[in-house]
Amino acid sequence: MNSAFPRIVFLGTPDFAVPSLQRLISKGAPVLAAVTQPDRPRGRGAKVAAPLVKRIAEGAGIPVYQPERIREQGAIEHLRSLNAECAVVVAYGQLLPQAVLDLFPLGSINVHGSVLPRHRGAAPIQRSILAGDSKTGVSIMLLDAGMDTGPVLSRQEIAVGEDDCFGTVHDRLALLGADLLCETLQAWKAGAIRPEAQEDALATYAPPIRKDEVRLDWRLPAHRIVNTIRAFDPSPGAFTVYQGKRLKCFAAKVLPWKESSGRAGETVGEAETGLVILGGDGVALSIGSLQLEGQRRLNASEFLRGHPMSPGTSLD
Repeated sequence: MNSAFPRIVFLGTPDFAVPSLQRLISKGAPVLAAVTQPDRPRGRGAKVAAPLVKRIAEGAGIPVYQPERIREQGAIEHLRSLNAECAVVVAYGQLLPQAVLDLFPLGSINVHGSVLPRHRGAAPIQRSILAGDSKTGVSIMLLDAGMDTGPVLSRQEIAVGEDDCFGTVHDRLALLGADLLCETLQAWKAGAIRPEAQEDALATYAPPIRKDEVRLDWRLPAHRIVNTIRAFDPSPGAFTVYQGKRLKCFAAKVLPWKESSGRAGETVGEAETGLVILGGDGVALSIGSLQLEGQRRLNASEFLRGHPMSPGTSLD
């Protein structure tokens, strides 16, 4: 085991957590246990499946613990018995109570997918894209009783391009966070980092995504429609309604055309970048790929061969 790292309990569940766990394992960090959510029904068949973190940990011989609620006394006592120096928390899915935070002499260290204090909360990557941010990043912070309000140990930024979507930014930040986490843990144990308090006055918030936010509102300006599509690409997929069925839209771009006449949500034709539709401000945008309810995702040209849309078709 690599003694440059503290003794760690790892808490994480979804894909975003996996690179951090894998990087700790590859560096020889003493990961005493992996705590993750219980196995749940997933996918169309609702088959019970284990979180990916569980599978990675078991493959590395790391004990796995899956409490229903981390705040239950039995869970707290189990964590206490591990005698870890710190917790590493990456998208675990439950808030840690003070009784858990108090267990670790070096604190509970969180990998958060934004440059704090911007986008505190559960959906920082989607909220960043919805806001049209040109940059984002990761913050390694110490958890406290608040929602992402603890002092920051390190930060690193990346640019967000016009072609980026939730999927591309998520994957880049997961890898960036894994690298920054390992550097930060070693420096933190060595006493080489001074925590930096967040400026609360600069804070913005990233609450969970509501179901109604995923449906496209064609009355909005084109750039806001595009940001909505980017924020939910590839999952859950921003959608409109076409012939009574959900039609998910992906790979959107604002087009450099002059304002066109027509109604919001009305198709104009097809461009190299996809199906062209009017936003609420009369500015055109293109949809590069589409997925009709019950079917697979297709690029716009393939989709339109099977579902022709003449100019003037309205989407709801």
